[in-house]
Amino acid sequence: MTRAMDPHLASGNRQSAAAIAPRHVGWALHGRVGVITLNRPERKNPLTFESYAELRDLFRTLAQVDEVRAIVVQGAGGNFCSGGDVHEIIGPLTKMAMPDLLAFTRMTGDFVKAMRACPQPVVSAIDGVCAGAGAIIAMASDLRVGTSRSKTAFLFSRVGLAGCDMGACALLPRIVGQGRASELLYTGRSLGGDEALQWGFFNRLSEPDALQADALAWAGEIAAGPGFAHAMTKRMLHQEWAMGVDEAIESEAQAQAICMMTQDFHRAYEAFAAKSKPVFEGD
Repeated sequence: MTRAMDPHLASGNRQSAAAIAPRHVGWALHGRVGVITLNRPERKNPLTFESYAELRDLFRTLAQVDEVRAIVVQGAGGNFCSGGDVHEIIGPLTKMAMPDLLAFTRMTGDFVKAMRACPQPVVSAIDGVCAGAGAIIAMASDLRVGTSRSKTAFLFSRVGLAGCDMGACALLPRIVGQGRASELLYTGRSLGGDEALQWGFFNRLSEPDALQADALAWAGEIAAGPGFAHAMTKRMLHQEWAMGVDEAIESEAQAQAICMMTQDFHRAYEAFAAKSKPVFEGD
């Protein structure tokens, strides 16, 4: 594993955050943190065919944007995301043939793949409704900040579908455990904010009026860290799910040796020797 071998850590084909201009979701840059806002508050921020594809492409683009060191995903108007729009997605799906249905489910799966392959840590700020595909976005994030009033639900069984949607049967058990994931995916019941924290789905809770600021501050702390090393951590957390312990230890040895070649590693040592705080640059 070398920097040149890893397309998500490679130095070529970099892009600028200034060129990012999505049409179907909100986008803002706060220092080194990119903020994505699901912004159809009148409908509790549902997704459409267009916003699914745009989010997939946005995360693919962000993998090549050096200025962005962490990402926050949030919803507008006191809710996170109500899932796929009933009229703009669910209705049309009932009229599609199998090839078109498979193209859609692969596209939504590619969105989750793009989130997981994106090297920046992703923090979801979850308030109010977080259902269906919204719950998947939260699940696919690296960290989750919620509120006590939030309600997270994997609703697929409620609409006659399997719980195995967009990687849920692989990702969710690794977050909350097999039994709890089975309960959520079979029943489609809502997981309240306090219970989500107890189960480990949420990392922390905030008050609703402080949620966005808290998520941004936490992402800012992460963004101030060693960006290359954080990207390596995210990649190894993802890859090691399918590894045995011996293979994982060897992969981590290679990954850490690569990180020891970075300037951030040298900056940290020099700052320690000078009894000062290191300023990481991500290289």
